[in-house]
Amino acid sequence: MPLKAAALVAASPLCNNRLGLCSHSAIPLILRSRVSITTKQQRPRLALLARAVDSPQSSSAATTDKTIVKDDQFSLSAVSFGVIGLGTGITFLSYGFGAYFNILPGSEWSALMLTYGFPLAVIGMALKYAELKPVPCLTYSDAQMLREKCATPILKQVRSDVTRYRYGDEQHLDEALKRIFQYGQGGGIPRRSAPILHMVREEVTEDGKYSLVLMFEAKALQLSDFEQRQAKFASFFGPGITAEVGKGANDLYEVRLISDSKP
Repeated sequence: MPLKAAALVAASPLCNNRLGLCSHSAIPLILRSRVSITTKQQRPRLALLARAVDSPQSSSAATTDKTIVKDDQFSLSAVSFGVIGLGTGITFLSYGFGAYFNILPGSEWSALMLTYGFPLAVIGMALKYAELKPVPCLTYSDAQMLREKCATPILKQVRSDVTRYRYGDEQHLDEALKRIFQYGQGGGIPRRSAPILHMVREEVTEDGKYSLVLMFEAKALQLSDFEQRQAKFASFFGPGITAEVGKGANDLYEVRLISDSKP
């Protein structure tokens, strides 16, 4: 048996002497072949790992859309009834007087136009005087997609109320701010220092929740005045709401109403 083994070793191309000892140059060849095979086997695994690491980032970047959505849809709530009433009343009065003095045709309708034109003009002026214009709303695409599913009914109502014309109110969210800041009461603020709603913004938080941001202009207040009432904002606009307070751009104070529900 030893003689057969020696013969086999001697017959091997890796041996270069009669004693059956392998040459030193054959050993590096074997090692290099093994290393190259192992490296080739590991390359696909490394590529798969790199793709697995990059996949969450690419998916999150695809779902985040900060494109501003323009509200081009016509809504009757975005029309000023004061302008409509005043314009219609003045038109009736002008044509009625012109027809009455035979400047314009239709003298038989002049009395009717004067009868209805005068009250319409008065009502239009009254509505125009008591008119509260809507505040601008900045909406991002990702927030618009989450509004119907994640926004609470109260948040939807708040957005609808502040983005339409209102009549008789001193300012938007007047009743809410009156209870939160307690105008003229102990621990409250004076009525003249009340914050004024400047605009609203719809966005998505970092953890994927819908948020309605109320941006107030309050030159007589400090950030601490809003921070002390952070819990009151959450309770008034709740349930299912988390409130966060911060300082925004252009000396505006931001109250972020975050819905607790996720898509």
